[in-house]
Amino acid sequence: MERHRAEGEPTDVDWSALGPADLHTHSRESDGMDAPGAVVRAAAAAGLGVIALTDHDTVAGWAEATDAARETGVALLPGVEFSSQIGPASVHVLGYLLDPEAPAFMGERERIRTERITRAERMVHAIGRDYPLRWEHVEQHSAPGATIGRPHIADALVTLGIVPDRSSAFEGILHWQGGYYQPHRAPAPEEAIGIIREAGGVSVLAHPGGRGRPVLRMGVLGDLVDAGLGGLEVWHRDNDETDRRRLLAEAAQHDLLVTGSSDYHGTGKPNRLGEHTTDPAVVAEIVRRATGWPPVLPQR
Repeated sequence: MERHRAEGEPTDVDWSALGPADLHTHSRESDGMDAPGAVVRAAAAAGLGVIALTDHDTVAGWAEATDAARETGVALLPGVEFSSQIGPASVHVLGYLLDPEAPAFMGERERIRTERITRAERMVHAIGRDYPLRWEHVEQHSAPGATIGRPHIADALVTLGIVPDRSSAFEGILHWQGGYYQPHRAPAPEEAIGIIREAGGVSVLAHPGGRGRPVLRMGVLGDLVDAGLGGLEVWHRDNDETDRRRLLAEAAQHDLLVTGSSDYHGTGKPNRLGEHTTDPAVVAEIVRRATGWPPVLPQR
């Protein structure tokens, strides 16, 4: 890890000259398939100039991704994807350039890690009553120290030949109506946004037309804006054309940033690096607003 950044630093970066920006990717430190450094190197190979690593509820991949960014010349925005909840529905909030040592952020990460592991163990125990799945099978699909969750269970089910792929696992055994789903406590999105804001980061509602849909359906976007929401991830494969038109209108109404991203997970999902990107001016504005952590910039 590096030092904390001063407000307004850096101010002279020409983000448009760096190349396309993909602001939502995952490594094996959460539910991706690749090491953090491999994600950055894949981004460079795909022609991207800027990437954000946004693993679920963890910053464990930041250091390795930083090293790879310096090796490849890709600019890196260290980030996180917070899991939050409205009623039974999951809502994800991306946070960029936040201070990983901010007390509220540290406390929430530890709480989520403990909750996720306990929940995963309950699910594996339930599935194991009907299928030959054991906890050690799931552990084999997670990096040391990574927070184990449903994607790791899905990968174990694939390896054991119980399901053909991750998507089938989530559509069947791991579906919330599949009979094995275990609930878990997650903060309200306003709380997640507040934690990001307190840590000096910038928050963006992830794939609002997909798993963030309850925000639109329940009309609570204004509440999230009041809590400090900075933007909407409009250009994402989970948002159809109708979603995108509505989201663009909402962004204009609430003066929110508009981002685009792949939500890359490696070979586990069809999402490809750079399939959607973010305007350089928006990247520059995220960096300008953030005070928690510096972006990793190419060597001059």
